Amino acid sequence: MLAAFRTDYANALGLHLDSPSQTTLAEGYELGRRALVEGVSILDLTEHHFRLLDREGLKSEAALEFLLQTLAALDVATRGFLDSTRSYEQQRLRVEDLEGRDAFRTALVESLQDGFFVADSHGAITEVNSAFGALTGYGPDGVPYPQPHPWSLHEPGYPDLGATLTTSDTARFMLPVRHRDGRRLWLAVSTSTLVRPEDHEQIYVGTIRDVTAEQDAQARDQAVSQLATAVGAATSVIEVLAVGLEELRRIIGAEAAVVSVWPNRHTGPELYMSSGEGAPARQVLDAQARVLLDRARVWPGRTMFAIPEGAASSEGVVAPLAEPADAALWLRFGAPRAITPGDWALFSLLVGQLRLAVQRARNFDQARSTSLTLQRAMLGPIELPPRFSVHYEPALPPLEIGGDWYDLVPLRDGTIGIVVGDCVGRGLSAAVVMGQLRTAARALLLRGAGPAQLLTELDTVAARIPGAMCTTACAAILDPARGVVRYSSAGHMPPVLAAPGSKGRLLEDGRAVPLATFDPPHRPEATTELGPGSTLVLFTDGLVEERGTDIDDRFDLLAAELSGAATLLPREVADAVLSRLRPTVGYDDDVAMVVYRQPPRALHLDLPAEANRLSAIRRSLAGWLAAAAVPHELALDLVAAANEACSNSIEHAYLDGALGRMVIDADCTMAQVVIEVTDAGIWRPQPEDPGHRGRGIAMMRALTDELIIDNAGIGTRVRLIAKLPAVAVTAAGRV
Repeated sequence: MLAAFRTDYANALGLHLDSPSQTTLAEGYELGRRALVEGVSILDLTEHHFRLLDREGLKSEAALEFLLQTLAALDVATRGFLDSTRSYEQQRLRVEDLEGRDAFRTALVESLQDGFFVADSHGAITEVNSAFGALTGYGPDGVPYPQPHPWSLHEPGYPDLGATLTTSDTARFMLPVRHRDGRRLWLAVSTSTLVRPEDHEQIYVGTIRDVTAEQDAQARDQAVSQLATAVGAATSVIEVLAVGLEELRRIIGAEAAVVSVWPNRHTGPELYMSSGEGAPARQVLDAQARVLLDRARVWPGRTMFAIPEGAASSEGVVAPLAEPADAALWLRFGAPRAITPGDWALFSLLVGQLRLAVQRARNFDQARSTSLTLQRAMLGPIELPPRFSVHYEPALPPLEIGGDWYDLVPLRDGTIGIVVGDCVGRGLSAAVVMGQLRTAARALLLRGAGPAQLLTELDTVAARIPGAMCTTACAAILDPARGVVRYSSAGHMPPVLAAPGSKGRLLEDGRAVPLATFDPPHRPEATTELGPGSTLVLFTDGLVEERGTDIDDRFDLLAAELSGAATLLPREVADAVLSRLRPTVGYDDDVAMVVYRQPPRALHLDLPAEANRLSAIRRSLAGWLAAAAVPHELALDLVAAANEACSNSIEHAYLDGALGRMVIDADCTMAQVVIEVTDAGIWRPQPEDPGHRGRGIAMMRALTDELIIDNAGIGTRVRLIAKLPAVAVTAAGRV
């Protein structure tokens, strides 16, 4: 093949040398291309060319031009080869570089302590590192992870990682997941959005970090804060347990929370329980539970045990709840569950918070008990005369102590001294001043001082007591028998007097300046008649003062409320007045109030001795007893006794259907109520064996303090006598 090429080259060169032209040059170019095809090297071609010229002895430019034309095809091919070789080398180097870079990227990604992932535009995870697998339990061997991801919780309110990536622009977010082994974790996710250059697809690159410990700590703090807020307003142990157990059970997710309290060694425990919906509210614990709680209450302060002890899954936890070893807590789960260290930390914090709340409530109960004892001693007598009611409501609850006071002093002549006062200020400091002034006022009343004299001498006392200046007071001497009241006011609210069925009126006479302000020549005194059945109310300014409201309007409201007072007991009058005048936000100043009912006119009924009259008699008598401020229970007894006396007159006094009459009279004093039933008929002695009837006299005797039957003259008079009980003051509040 090489010999043929050389022969053809010599012939073509000779033709060109004989007659040079483009055609002959083109033949040389074709020979160059043929040399490429047949593998003739440039060296062989060049040596053959110059051998031909040396043999013929030729040297011309035409021969060189032909050689160059032949070599032109070889030159182009050579350059293409070199370019290809260079390109190949470049691609090879690039591949090697990419392989190095991939290896570096892989090493870098694997060296990250945070989990690394790549997700496609649909949220499917296409690449993860080993740390991702360690955090979630799903490693590189399982990619891709399409949606929904296997670590998703699949619970309402918790989004999937892929859904969050594709629907939100948030670069950082928190995500709860379920580890392959079942653990629940919180991950902090940080993402970036990229566009892949080869196909322009949007992808997501991100990292994850386990923040379960931080999240649990935050959740514990929040839970403790919720419990502390819930029990913060509670001021007694019962309130703390009522609110705290419900909140504790809800936070922990327990089926029931039970506290057993042993008030003393001689009685059984008191149970407080909070149960979830559908859970049995067992107020009686079985013997095993009682033994468990009894044992738990003597454990050291912050001890807590799971039950049953030593088991992999627990049915609940028990813990002591008070330092004196008299209370224990039992949290019962709905189903057995494993308790993690995080759970123990949460339980310990919550139970500790409840323990502090119980102790705080106990300390507060003790302080309140002390303050109530002090307040009772300062406010007035433990027992009130009949037909009185008192009320004290502090503006600074719940210590229930302040600077307002009342006092009632029965005097030897049958009159009753009344003092109502208001010291400047609030709380304990005002109560200290109040106690001294009240003691001085009581001593002056017992010494026989009248209202004006009492206030005059209190001026001197108040001037020597720090903080007593400008104290207001109203002093009164009440004479129930005569139906009059003498009073004097030292800058105090005027008493209100209401006749039955009428609006109250202000008693504004006898007024002067507050105590220890000036030295008046004398203090005035006024006297007012107390009509039968009228109601007298003395009070402090906290009752009628309200911000933004004209005090005259408040006085008018009080007077209107007293128009129906005659049908109510004094205690009910106090309740009605306080309810009607109470501002929307409550009283912002202490309120002390004394209510008195003057005995009504005597009741007199003269009626035919007919059975159909009994219901009218009962209604009339009940209304009169209410106006006389007779307690409801006693009033019911008297009505029943009087009804029996009237029935006896109707049934036994008049024989042979004779029409007769009966008279009912009722009257009262400060000490007793007397009801008389009189007829003009014949008295028939009670038989020795009355049978199933004839128990009326025994019943009347049982319902009254004294029963007198007078049948010596014409007709019969049955006298029913009941003593009016003193009104017991059981607290510093409503009585």
